[in-house]
Amino acid sequence: MGGHHHHHHDHRMLRSKEMRKVTLVGAAVNLVLAVLKIVFGYMGRSHALIVDGIHSFSDLLSDVVVWYAATHAGHGPDEEHPYGHGRFETAATLGLGAMLVLVAGGIVWDSLERFFYSEPLWEPTALALYVAIFSILANEGLFWYTFIVARRIKSDMLMANAWHHRSDAISSIVVVVGIGGSLLGYPWLDVVAALIVGLMVAKIGWDLGWNAMQELVDISLDQETVQKLKEVISGVDGVSSLHMLRTRRLGHEATADVHVQVAPWLSVSEGHMISIAVEEAIKSAVEQITDVTVHIDPEDDELAPTCNGLPLREEALAQLRDAWKDISHLPEERRILLHYLGGKIDVEVLLSHDSYMGESEARELTGELAAALEDRDWFREVKVHFG
Repeated sequence: MGGHHHHHHDHRMLRSKEMRKVTLVGAAVNLVLAVLKIVFGYMGRSHALIVDGIHSFSDLLSDVVVWYAATHAGHGPDEEHPYGHGRFETAATLGLGAMLVLVAGGIVWDSLERFFYSEPLWEPTALALYVAIFSILANEGLFWYTFIVARRIKSDMLMANAWHHRSDAISSIVVVVGIGGSLLGYPWLDVVAALIVGLMVAKIGWDLGWNAMQELVDISLDQETVQKLKEVISGVDGVSSLHMLRTRRLGHEATADVHVQVAPWLSVSEGHMISIAVEEAIKSAVEQITDVTVHIDPEDDELAPTCNGLPLREEALAQLRDAWKDISHLPEERRILLHYLGGKIDVEVLLSHDSYMGESEARELTGELAAALEDRDWFREVKVHFG
């Protein structure tokens, strides 16, 4: 078990390191781009380029959020967060989505305002055009770099950030079209294009935020995955039926808890073996599940009466001793098995070797033991075995 856990920890730390590296590269590029666009937007007289520079700053902010979450989500479970830090990633993704929607709202508002009320004061220059083209190339490069790593380490948050870079590239394409249009004498092209970008960014932000919200309210894994898990669990040797399967996401990992029914007379250790087999089967079937709880049921608890309130072993044995104290020929050394099924206790008595008796005697003894328990409604049946 220790080794297994350790492997997870290393994997987590490695993943977190990769995320931080990618994010720092992104932040550096965005910082440079934002400064370039704003400075050259003024020098090159392009409103669109300045707005695009502001967009790059929003991207920079999102890099900071992702970096922070990657640093935290990488820590394994600790005392205050026994389930790990996956939700840090989720919360950050939600914040990022909300931020994108706000930025998009600003862009859309700005575009509409300029479309209806602007007098074109500025005539953009070719310089602004070159900066915008450079921005497209830089952001598209960032997109692919981030996208490939995100897909490899399966991080929704990095993936979100990759699309943020892509949205930056697209908004720069729009700026190019706008500036080009202005240079050719169609100043309104700029505004229409900015409006389109704004709406695209809003859509990305909304999708991100929505998925993160779903996870925070503990929506299960998707139907296909759940179906696949059910088949895998039912196929485990010793599982007679599957009662309940609950899954939930924690950032890039997931947890499952499951109730399976096994034959009621199995030993505790065999039941435990089956639960380990179920756990291994689940983990190998769905890679993102790292934490599994298996509950072993000896009977269908939906249908069977509850065993709640039945006495536990010590009290049950005291009751048996009391009931059987008058049976003189009950041999001493013995082991007693208690089976809690259907709201009653079935008792199995194992007698020692030297207490061998004939078949009729044995039947008689069993009858006496059972008769002595008739007025005690916790017990149902008695079986006697001889060594």
